[in-house]
Amino acid sequence: MDLLEEAEFTDCKPVATLIDSKLKITIDGEAIKNVTYYQRLVGKLIYFTLIRPEITFAISLVSQFMHAPIVEHLNIIKRIIRYLNGSINRGILMHNNHSTKIHAYTDADWAGSAIDGKSTTGYCTFVGGNIVTWKSKKQQVITRSSAEAEYRATAATACELI
Repeated sequence: MDLLEEAEFTDCKPVATLIDSKLKITIDGEAIKNVTYYQRLVGKLIYFTLIRPEITFAISLVSQFMHAPIVEHLNIIKRIIRYLNGSINRGILMHNNHSTKIHAYTDADWAGSAIDGKSTTGYCTFVGGNIVTWKSKKQQVITRSSAEAEYRATAATACELI
């Protein structure tokens, strides 16, 4: 609620999704006049990823432009805040399921970044049905195929499990 008040979004119309699935972020456009406002919002949203892991990927997108944001990047932040407004009662709940089974899920997009052509790895791990770790990160190298991008994502997930 504090974030909604600071961003002056308490009466905004909620949205059901974080970002458009076909969104291609650019670095060209009208610069934001108040960069500090942008940086403060991104910082607060990074804090939210501790209890709202579903916003991690969207936050990682906007946090790449902390020093030179454009209006398009601020619009993405506004959409994230509108999403949070519509899902304010969601969060991580831990349950004692009397199990210690470990599960992991991983995925990667191939050359998903229009800026540098790098893929993004994403994974989450569960113990006893409760999520314990999650990550969404741009891969270090440009992969030559979707199979290579998936292999790198699987390797990162295996390291996390070990």
